[in-house]
Amino acid sequence: MIENSMFEEEPDVVDLAKEPCLHPLEPDEAEYEPRSSRLLVRGLGEHEMDDDEEDYESSAKLLGMSFMNRSSGLRSNMSVYRQNPNGSCSVLSIRTVVVCIAVFAIVISLILAIYLLPTCTFTKEGCHKKNHTMELIYPLATNGKLFPWAKIRLPSDVVPLHYDLVLQPNLTTLKFSGSVKIVVNIIQVTWKIILHSSGLNITNVTITSARGHEPKRVEFLEYPLHDQIAVMAPEALLVGQNYTVNIEYSSNLSDTYYGFYKISYKDENSTQRWFAATQFEPLAARSAFPCFDEPAFKATFLIKIRRDEKLSTLSNMPKKATTPVTDGIVQDEFIVSLKMSTYLVAFVVADLKNISRETNDSLVSVYAIPQHLNQVEYALNTAVKLLEFYQKYFLITYPLQKLDLVAIPDFQSGAMENWGLITFRETTLLFDNNTSSARDKKLITAVIAHELAHQWFGNLVTMEWWNDLWLNEGFATFMEYFAMEEVFPELHSDEDFLNLIFKAMMKDSLNSSHPVSSAVQSSEQIQEMFDAVSYIKGASLLLMLKHYLSKDVFQAGIEIYLHNHKYGSAQSDDLWDSMNEITNGTLDVKKLMKTWILHKGFPLVTVVRKGKIISIQQEKFLYRVEPENWTSDASYLWHIPLTYITSSCNLTHCTNACLLDQKSAVIELPEEVEWIKFNVDMNGYYIVHYSEDWKTLIDLLKKNHTALSPKDRANLINNIFSLASLGKESLEKAFELIDYLNKENSTAPLTQALFQLSLIYSLLEKNGEQQLAERVMHRIDHLLGNKIDQQSWTDDGTLSERELRSMLLAFACTHDMRNCRTAATEMFEKWMKSNGTASLPSDVMKAVFTAGAKSSDGWEFLLKMYSSSVSEAEKSKMIEALASTDDVRKLIRLMQNSLEEEVIRAQEISHIVATVSQSLPGYLLAWDFVKENWEKLTRKFHLGSYTIQNIISCSTSQFATKAHLLEVKSFFESKSEETSQLRCVKEAIDTIQLNIQWMERNVAKLRELL
Repeated sequence: MIENSMFEEEPDVVDLAKEPCLHPLEPDEAEYEPRSSRLLVRGLGEHEMDDDEEDYESSAKLLGMSFMNRSSGLRSNMSVYRQNPNGSCSVLSIRTVVVCIAVFAIVISLILAIYLLPTCTFTKEGCHKKNHTMELIYPLATNGKLFPWAKIRLPSDVVPLHYDLVLQPNLTTLKFSGSVKIVVNIIQVTWKIILHSSGLNITNVTITSARGHEPKRVEFLEYPLHDQIAVMAPEALLVGQNYTVNIEYSSNLSDTYYGFYKISYKDENSTQRWFAATQFEPLAARSAFPCFDEPAFKATFLIKIRRDEKLSTLSNMPKKATTPVTDGIVQDEFIVSLKMSTYLVAFVVADLKNISRETNDSLVSVYAIPQHLNQVEYALNTAVKLLEFYQKYFLITYPLQKLDLVAIPDFQSGAMENWGLITFRETTLLFDNNTSSARDKKLITAVIAHELAHQWFGNLVTMEWWNDLWLNEGFATFMEYFAMEEVFPELHSDEDFLNLIFKAMMKDSLNSSHPVSSAVQSSEQIQEMFDAVSYIKGASLLLMLKHYLSKDVFQAGIEIYLHNHKYGSAQSDDLWDSMNEITNGTLDVKKLMKTWILHKGFPLVTVVRKGKIISIQQEKFLYRVEPENWTSDASYLWHIPLTYITSSCNLTHCTNACLLDQKSAVIELPEEVEWIKFNVDMNGYYIVHYSEDWKTLIDLLKKNHTALSPKDRANLINNIFSLASLGKESLEKAFELIDYLNKENSTAPLTQALFQLSLIYSLLEKNGEQQLAERVMHRIDHLLGNKIDQQSWTDDGTLSERELRSMLLAFACTHDMRNCRTAATEMFEKWMKSNGTASLPSDVMKAVFTAGAKSSDGWEFLLKMYSSSVSEAEKSKMIEALASTDDVRKLIRLMQNSLEEEVIRAQEISHIVATVSQSLPGYLLAWDFVKENWEKLTRKFHLGSYTIQNIISCSTSQFATKAHLLEVKSFFESKSEETSQLRCVKEAIDTIQLNIQWMERNVAKLRELL
């Protein structure tokens, strides 16, 4: 595990008074920062200097120039030591000696002056002679005084124990006021308490000692660049003592999706109502109340909220009492919470209705606005089942007396795991029996399973810092799919997980990827950790470990981890140590897993079979575009738990396993076999290349495809197309492998094949190869046309069959295959004539809406129905259909409408941009929209957030020309440095470069092939 000390940020200015100098300063070690950088260090923005500051800046520059000019003058004055013609030196005149002494004195003075300038930065080693010390240069607070802390991370000399928080939101003025009393304990003697505050108008701060003296009003300083305040104590705060800091403040309810934010919605009478809710993860608790806003600073919370008596409030804990405050205003007090991180604190103020059920001494409730109460029953039943399963699996009882699940009308994420008060986007919690499809049911179940898993992984045990976010999100994702397989096997959720792994590997194969556990400091870096690597790769590695250790050993390791660290924080090593307690020396789990979490990417395993001898070799799978830009990993070794099956498989023994911890190895089989397939059911996070054996596997699929499981078949399709993109295999062989698909009936391989072919089709269509793209579509029609014809326009069949029908018909109607659009248009017109009252089968609703939206009248009717629909599942399908039109003006109108939140909420903007980007008329429009509205988008959604990541990725992923590459690079470089350095921007650039490379390599080959 990389310790924190290995990636601590450099201080803004080195504290030379505390660190003894190791080397004298060399001239090139004194570095002048750019003007904007110097101002930021001192606590000011680019344009926030007053006249005195400007003079100070100018003086620094003049002194620096003077020093350089004098230095060059000194060199030219060396001519005083002129040689005589005979080679001897002439004697110095008194005048020369005086001049030299004067110049030397001036130089020394200037060096001292430059040392003391606050706008200079020096190397970490410092530069002073014995007994010479330097003053630490701190940044400037907003009032012009020195702010006593220069790092992004808070100091560890003070820790919070308990918060008393009182809030009064006003849903008429859309403002709130608050006060917080924080009991802190002193770890190291100090005169200051540094904590977080963002956008709060602080009016009063006092400190009270544990001995109960009167509160003393104290000075506080603010440093907005790091969202920090410093409470300056009147006397030294003593080690081991507790003090209470009381802060009074006010602010506006946020108009973004972060912090304590406002939401408007229409009630049953179409009257506008207001709703206030919180979203604190990762860094927004500080914008609702001053706090120690880092995950390791756990404390208990007593929350009181004052509200209009007609509204209701919810928080993490059950309500203790409600008391009147003034006319029409009451105060709800909640019982004291368990120890938890600030990002898990939550509260909601709204007019809500609920249904409830008790299980294992905990009351489970699902809340929604009144008109949606009839859509919450499925969520309640699902939550109760999953809560019971997790308690049995972890052997730890859910520790709170209640669990609330709340549908929020406007919510950026899918859901948020706040302890005891989980908040959801309405589409991920509400199930409408008339309009929710099989796919919708699976989505709701998955999101609830994910957030309930967090009540243990994340809430009970929390990652120490955001570099190990995967301990929260990877585990919750893993448990989500594991729990669904155990509790709801009919949903076949493992097939969805498989497709997510394939998509995560596409990102992880780029040079712009990152290790699962990565050093992060800035808010943008922290936001960007919420990505496919932390969630899906993290979960995949746990799946691989579970299969390698066995399910019982893995479960026992998890139980130890949770028991050892409950109500505390953990790092990755703590998990491996817990697993090692169970393996007891038979396997070093830490050694094995460090090769996976501390290194980006994944291995490519090449298999060569000769008789009974199987030669295997590992290397890094990496798409290399510009050799000078990619990181070499030739020497890197993963410890790979390999699994394989052969044609000799029998009922008693099928799967074999071995550990590849060297560059290459040899496996000797007991007998010769007809075929061998590695990475059984894709339970390992690696890709396999079969060299000459691809032909054998292709023949197997043609003759007897059911000899392999559906997941193994999907795995082969994914691997051969990935290898074709890498240049290790031919596209011809990839197309040959999927020739068997007309016999395929399972969702996983059909989904993967359709995904791979759609990528090729889209790339060709958007880059001037429409004729070739049509040939690809013809091939898809040849492979899947009969399958499409067999689909009925109903909701009949198993859940898996219904989901496959939904996918195939939506694809066929989008691309006008067979008679899909004709049949769907007829259904849409009947629905339109009934003014939307006729029922449509939920599984084919998206296909019907997509066909209907192709006509101008149909599109306008769909938009009208969207604004009046009370089913979020139905509205989600309408959004996708509206964004699939070929009418450019309507696409622009739709994207603008969502951004301005006229009819469609801004929470949908990412979904809309993604859908618009997929069509030929829309893909350039989507990019233009992003460019023109960049400032608005990044104000609404934070830089680095998953929404921004998704918008950047979707709006650029179809580009495959050098002109577009230059345009995308130039656009992001023209923005802030933080923007150009975003990982998702680098990923977008990598993707365009790969698209260019793919087109250059494959267009000619495809013309021959098709």
